[in-house]
Amino acid sequence: MTINLSVLRLAAAQALSGANSIVVYASGAIIGHMLAPRPEWATLPITMFVVGMALATLPAGHIARRHGRARAFLLGNLCGVLMGLLAALAIVQQSFALFCLATLLGGAYAAVVLTFRFAAAECVTPEEKPRALSLVLAGGVLAGVVGPQMVSATMNAWPPHAYALTYVCSAAVAVLSALVLRGVKLNAVKPPAAGAAVRPLGPILRQPLFMAALLCGTISYLLMNFMMTSAPLAMELCGISRHHSNIGIELHVVAMYAPSFFTGRLLQRFGELRVILAGLLLTACAAATGLMGLSVEHFWVGLVLLGLGWNFGFLGASALVLKCHAPEDGPRVQSINDFVVFGAMAIGSFASGGLLAAYGWQWVTGLMLPSVALAVLALLWLAKKPAMAAFPSPDDK
Repeated sequence: MTINLSVLRLAAAQALSGANSIVVYASGAIIGHMLAPRPEWATLPITMFVVGMALATLPAGHIARRHGRARAFLLGNLCGVLMGLLAALAIVQQSFALFCLATLLGGAYAAVVLTFRFAAAECVTPEEKPRALSLVLAGGVLAGVVGPQMVSATMNAWPPHAYALTYVCSAAVAVLSALVLRGVKLNAVKPPAAGAAVRPLGPILRQPLFMAALLCGTISYLLMNFMMTSAPLAMELCGISRHHSNIGIELHVVAMYAPSFFTGRLLQRFGELRVILAGLLLTACAAATGLMGLSVEHFWVGLVLLGLGWNFGFLGASALVLKCHAPEDGPRVQSINDFVVFGAMAIGSFASGGLLAAYGWQWVTGLMLPSVALAVLALLWLAKKPAMAAFPSPDDK
């Protein structure tokens, strides 16, 4: 693939914006544990982050379709700045409710960031879409280093208010991301003319290909979030230092995004179904590792396997979604896909905290396995269907 400057800018913005998401995942449950009135509410800030992702997907898709992705990107970065400033204020004021509001806005920011992968696909030819998509997600490798290091460097920089300066820095990073995105040039699809017929979504959403892609993408992201949400708090409850916890999250995020340098080639060579299956099997191995022990090594290995599984599973499912619709329907279909994914994640992230508080880490990891089995069955079901092409054009009869 010829290097596309807009794709590179999107990858750089993914690195910067992704670092802010990692700040929330690395610190949200710990701060929640410090501020929440009840222990089982410790992961509620991360749940609100995921709720924000779910609530923002449909509006972001509408804005992108009507006014262009650049407008949606700008609003997303504004939410990122507000998240950082409000979270810092919440920590200073010891306000659990304000911190949850801040992470809600952070989730809206993250929802927009996740559309970068689809925006990259609009910058290249159809044959290059999988590699463009994976290159943008590869920007997360840098996020996997920047995010945890930013947490480690700043979490105790203001001793009376742990993590407050971390979130001030995250607001500055959101501003920098907005500046990087200003140079992105998209081959935007023209918005629909007033009164123009809109293709119904029903036939698109009922495709077996789309249903399988949606289920596998949802389970891949749900289980990653389910395990990662409670991992930092689980390590703290096991007596593992926050420094080692931050290293675990760093290893996890690097594992999430590092394969993206070659996942696009794997998709082109082996196809989406095989790549998704590999991701699901890696996720199952992550759950099994969590069942085997509570040492820092078990946490680190499990989180690395979880990150690898997410990359193959979610990226493969995203590539399948691109085959399910015509270009002009992209923002609508993609936003519905992401809405379902993030809605399921919100339930999973809150349940993760309750399960950890009530039953412990091994219950959290053990309950992942039935969902993996369900997704594998969906892939086997799809594999038995006749070969299906991309979504037909409007002229096809």
